[in-house]
Amino acid sequence: MNAHVNTDSTSRVGALIRAHRLRIGLTQRELADLSTISVRAIRDLEQGKARRPRPDTVRLMADALRLGPRARAALEAAAQQGRAGGQGWGRPPAPPTALHAMSGRDAETAVLERELSVGGERLVNVVGLGGVGKTRVALEVAERLHAAGVPVLWHAFPGASADHLGCAEPESAARVAATVADLYGPPPADAAYGGGGAGAFGEAAGGGLFELLGEQRVLLVLDGAPAVAPRFDRLTALLRACPGLRVLVTSERPWEVPGERIFLLSPLEVPAEGAAPDAAALAPAVRVFLDHVRRVRPEFTAGPADLARAARLCRRLDGHPGALAAAASWLVVCDLTTLCLSLDADPVALLDHLGGGAGADRFRAALRSRTDGLSAGARELLDALCAGEAQDAGAQDAGAQDAGAQDAGAEFGLTDVAALTGRGLPESGRMLRELLISGTVRAAPESGGSRFRVLSLVRAATPRTPQRA
Repeated sequence: MNAHVNTDSTSRVGALIRAHRLRIGLTQRELADLSTISVRAIRDLEQGKARRPRPDTVRLMADALRLGPRARAALEAAAQQGRAGGQGWGRPPAPPTALHAMSGRDAETAVLERELSVGGERLVNVVGLGGVGKTRVALEVAERLHAAGVPVLWHAFPGASADHLGCAEPESAARVAATVADLYGPPPADAAYGGGGAGAFGEAAGGGLFELLGEQRVLLVLDGAPAVAPRFDRLTALLRACPGLRVLVTSERPWEVPGERIFLLSPLEVPAEGAAPDAAALAPAVRVFLDHVRRVRPEFTAGPADLARAARLCRRLDGHPGALAAAASWLVVCDLTTLCLSLDADPVALLDHLGGGAGADRFRAALRSRTDGLSAGARELLDALCAGEAQDAGAQDAGAQDAGAQDAGAEFGLTDVAALTGRGLPESGRMLRELLISGTVRAAPESGGSRFRVLSLVRAATPRTPQRA
């Protein structure tokens, strides 16, 4: 039986497979049984819906078709030609457009940009408390990579931050959405015929994302991803099928899967207690807060006293970007002095943006979700730290403090945790890491060592019911 082979390079792989299948008289189902490749994958290849099979798929297909050396080499060459560059774009897809300039995250974005471009990281998960700025950092990193010529595909999960203008790439967006659905979905109905699960994922499943990407460099951003990890076999299949793909995830919790680079995004750096007004004005948290103030009060000019109040407010709100934005919204109806005084009553209440929204309730709910997910030991440690027990342990370990003791007393180290809990350093270190990843504790790099502190917002929102860890 003779079959015409289409010499168009964009469909040559499927045409060769179909020609060889018909030559030896096999149906698609029979070829699927022999090759362990799904019927759907074979059908899509022959119909031109998928044109860039992975190397192991080509090998299985050539074995099932009993190809000789020359025919096998021709099939491999056609597949390699397709994999070298996906369908291509007239203009590389761009990320969404941020509505506001970013401030205070230069170090974080530089590290992420380097790791996702020249570095070896292929799966980076930016984790942190809600409102800490994960989406904004991802937007900045994506924009920098796009400016360097890297196509960017963006997928936002329900509930993700929408403080940006969406990108108008309907075709690629639909393929990405289908791929994400497949990452979390059950195996397809024909998985029993081999390759229909993880094996054919990159080619026939996922809305043809592999068909779109090939081996070219692409950044895929999954914004607001759930804490539950996708199916690991399908995630690895996608990364293996698309060797140029880099995945940047934003989530409140890490996936804890092999190969995941967990990037902890802490709140912005705040000025030290007693810092001079000029020094306080340079702190990232103060700069961001004053930017928000000028949006609601364009005439505002910060004098030395205002800078001191702003620094105090930023320390009380831990430099949390979402909290700073919400607090600044209240300056429509009050002055900075009144706003600072209200911090002593309930700092969490300032998370309710004056323009609407129950920010305080959302923060408390998110914090409850975080603490409920902690191990028993980590939760007990957090309760003890919020009750101030770590101050006693730190004082016994560190001895006399200097003149800045009031703020330094809220800081603690690993040895303080071990003294407080009565457990060894390894177990204490694991509990401390768990609190850091949860976002309830942050590093205090200004202390000059590995010191930490519980966020003031967490202290204010956490019931004081300490237990012995």
